[in-house]
Amino acid sequence: MTTMRQKIARAGVIAKIGAIALMVLGALALMAPLLANGRPLLWRDETGITFPFLRTFFASDAPEAKVDEFFNYLFLLTLCGAALSFCRRWKKTILLICAIAVAIPFFTTARRVDKRDWRQLAETTGNFAVFAPIPYGPFEPADRPYLKPSRKHLCGTDEIGRDVASRLIYGARVSLAVGILSTLLALLIGTPIGLLCGYFGGKLDLFTMRIVEMLLCFPTFLLLLILMSLGADAHMEESVPLLVGIIALTGWIGFATLVRGEALRLRTAPFIESCRVSGVPVYRILLTQLLPNVAAVLVIAYPFAVAGAILAESSLSFLGFGVRPPTASWGNLLRQAFDNPLEYWHLTLFPGIALFLTVIGFNFTGEGLRKILDVKA
Repeated sequence: MTTMRQKIARAGVIAKIGAIALMVLGALALMAPLLANGRPLLWRDETGITFPFLRTFFASDAPEAKVDEFFNYLFLLTLCGAALSFCRRWKKTILLICAIAVAIPFFTTARRVDKRDWRQLAETTGNFAVFAPIPYGPFEPADRPYLKPSRKHLCGTDEIGRDVASRLIYGARVSLAVGILSTLLALLIGTPIGLLCGYFGGKLDLFTMRIVEMLLCFPTFLLLLILMSLGADAHMEESVPLLVGIIALTGWIGFATLVRGEALRLRTAPFIESCRVSGVPVYRILLTQLLPNVAAVLVIAYPFAVAGAILAESSLSFLGFGVRPPTASWGNLLRQAFDNPLEYWHLTLFPGIALFLTVIGFNFTGEGLRKILDVKA
């Protein structure tokens, strides 16, 4: 008993380390406009006080605008949830009202491209301005290309002089969006397929598993490259939704196989047989009996799958088939150092560390959950 408790305690520590790493990454992604922004957070001149960053906060002018707006919305929603933690009554109702109210500016604010150099404007006019800790956006040239890390640019600059630290922070948004959303979509596709195949078996299971085996014959990464090339030929404007869909189309197989195996094991269990004999409809058996019993396997597999999706996105971007420039991506930063990785070591080191810590965080979380939830472990 003591040994089991010690194992669970160690698993809890591993899960906490992974969760802390992911919380830090999530906080950086959510607070990106406040941490790295070329527009002042506060500007005071003869006309009064304004907040120039707010327009792009609600109506991003970035190429992947939906990703930025989604994270900005989550940031405001998180602030509302934190403020309502002290509320004792009507918490859910108030949070729902806040969620609707916070979404309104994102639909009513018009997009407008602002190419003013606010830093130079503040120097020439002498107006009072409060900038973010990193006063550079992820798309604007901030200095000379390939500058090494310094006090002005903590992680240096890239091939056209953009601040690498700013692009790393905004690249976290892309990686988390692609990893979490693509894995969630793969989960939603693979889980019902696995449940149906495992419960019914027969021709349905035979036909579906042959399709799965055909897909497994292709190397997954090669299949991703082919699908991304086809998507690029279709001239899709935004690459993140395309990446999410393609990674999900290749990732549902793992979830379907896991769920099918658990469903095959449980379909002859006494509680399932009793439900069947009692005349319980099939959909209720699947939703209320089988699904809760395979949920632990899905919870364990999900963080590992997210880590794999993030690595797939970075690998595709490194090869030029993933997120399209000028969108910030860790893979794109690594690609810029390909010609001379020793000379441009800062473009290799910092994105590599970000990728390493992110994948380790998800893997630690998944490993901790596995040891806590998996009975066989």
